[in-house]
Amino acid sequence: MSRRGWLLFAAMGVIWGIPYLLIKVADGGVSVPVLVCTRVALGSLLLLPAAIRGGHLRALKGHVRWLAAFTAVEIVGPFALLSNAERHLPSSTSGLLVAAVPIFAALLAWLTRGGDRLTPIRWTGLAVGLGGVALLAGPGAGQVGPLPVIEVLLTALGYSIGPLIANRQLSSLPPVAVNAVCLGTAALVYAPFAALTWPHKVPSVQVLAALAALGVICTAAAFLVFFRLIAEVGPARATVITYVNPAVAVALGVLVLGEHLTAAIGVSFAAILGGSVLATRPGSGRAAPAPEDTRVAEESATAARSD
Repeated sequence: MSRRGWLLFAAMGVIWGIPYLLIKVADGGVSVPVLVCTRVALGSLLLLPAAIRGGHLRALKGHVRWLAAFTAVEIVGPFALLSNAERHLPSSTSGLLVAAVPIFAALLAWLTRGGDRLTPIRWTGLAVGLGGVALLAGPGAGQVGPLPVIEVLLTALGYSIGPLIANRQLSSLPPVAVNAVCLGTAALVYAPFAALTWPHKVPSVQVLAALAALGVICTAAAFLVFFRLIAEVGPARATVITYVNPAVAVALGVLVLGEHLTAAIGVSFAAILGGSVLATRPGSGRAAPAPEDTRVAEESATAARSD
């Protein structure tokens, strides 16, 4: 890759590795509805002008049902589930559990006959990756109960379903319009709940800064940077950041929040990421999807969740 490509790649690895830390900080000062509503509203407000200036909103007509489905499984559900889970789980644990997204995606693609056939190597990757998830979930569930772990795994499942919807139903739509509208819709969904749980006093500077960073950097700015990365290095290389983000999440959790780096985390990290690499290797039983469809799906799904 070019120097510019490496710089963009490094930026995205950090940008989508820090939301776990920021969510942990914001959780300490505001409710989950306020956190999610603020994040998605800021992201939408920053992206909407570009969608309007480009005249892209008209292209969304007739796709309301699938836009709503994408919003539900990619933003509304996962953002709230992850934010609530991090009230109980270390941010590093959450980051590693969400790293199982490629594993779930490979399983879903196989179940829906939408991807390459599962070769022995890919089956091995699925087994190893899921074993890493089980190892990581075991200690976490024993300390705080199974619910937070289930919430994060449901988040990962939602992040796996979203790209399927984007690729098969929204691939012809402008990604900037899809994300601006979906984030705005999510903000409207959470606005009543955010109003009911609005803090009685102004949160601390740290909490406000975390909320601003989640909306501006990890959602809106990430969307724009990822587009440049796609243009510079192509969609396949760009999505390798999936394997970098968890390392950033773990490092920030340990260095900034003082979370413990246990042997279980180390082994799970290697198993989940190694399993993800193997499970997503192209098979030989089916041709790869068209580059344009892959590009739009990756841009739409990844930019919306920004983590």
